[in-house]
Amino acid sequence: MISKKAWLSVLCASVATLLLGTNVTWAEPAPKALVDLANTKLAQIGTDPVIIAAVKAENAKGKTLAQIKARDQEWIAEKGLAGYMTELINSDAGRHLSNIMYSTEYILEIFVMDNQGANVAMTGKTSDYWQGDERKFKNSFKDGQGGVYVDEIEFDMSCQAFVIQVSVPVMEGGKAIGAITFGVDVDRI
Repeated sequence: MISKKAWLSVLCASVATLLLGTNVTWAEPAPKALVDLANTKLAQIGTDPVIIAAVKAENAKGKTLAQIKARDQEWIAEKGLAGYMTELINSDAGRHLSNIMYSTEYILEIFVMDNQGANVAMTGKTSDYWQGDERKFKNSFKDGQGGVYVDEIEFDMSCQAFVIQVSVPVMEGGKAIGAITFGVDVDRI
């Protein structure tokens, strides 16, 4: 699945990762099987009624970007798992995402975002609350047009796996109302 050249790149970069404590990325293209999965099964999850309902409810709260950014700073500063984080994991949508994740052997995490990129539901704590400034959100939400976005392969030290993030829009009535990101174990596709 992963080319010899990519393995050598990862080996060299892994040494740097161990020294620097960061994840490693490189421009290895996503396998065709993953791109096909992203455009079919994963994109279909963006039309799931439970997910749509959770995103609509969050969008209806009318949070300002300033409120979202303030929560993002709290989120990043929190070393553990705060109550407002566990609410997103234990919500109906969060439990639904866990069921989706555990029904596969290749999905390692899932999180759903509202129309501004703020977390709505998740299977585990994300590194930050606001994804609205990141490619995964911008390219999957696309200002309400929606699109499938497959990021670059990354070696994730925390799970010791080659992971790629796939983001798809949450769609209702032909319009993107939010987005979903899946952390996919490349070697299990």
